Amino acid sequence: MAISVVRLGSKRTNREGPRLGTVRRPPRGVPKSEFAKRDYYDVWLPLLAPSDALVKRALAAKSDRELAAFAKAYRRKMSAPDPARVLDTLAVLSQGAAFSVGCYCEQEERCHRSILRELLRERGAKLR
Repeated sequence: MAISVVRLGSKRTNREGPRLGTVRRPPRGVPKSEFAKRDYYDVWLPLLAPSDALVKRALAAKSDRELAAFAKAYRRKMSAPDPARVLDTLAVLSQGAAFSVGCYCEQEERCHRSILRELLRERGAKLR
């Protein structure tokens, strides 16, 4: 069992388990009843999403330095008590359950998804 870090909307794998959407907003133009059927997510978890301002900052980043500043700001947000507790919970659950977390971004390395992977690993999560 482990956590998979995925792009929401991509085809699911058999071992992936339920998907948690760590995004600020639901997919546009998709009825709520279709989120899971269209491989977006089964459960929406916006608490682990970056703020709108942070998303804009990441999308506008043109250098490694700007991406590093985004990562630092997102890590700071995730160190607040509520997000930190959720990350701790997911890390523990990964020891005995298969599930995935993700967002819509095409490139994981320019997205909070990569930082989320690191945060979970730092907490001892089992990752795929």
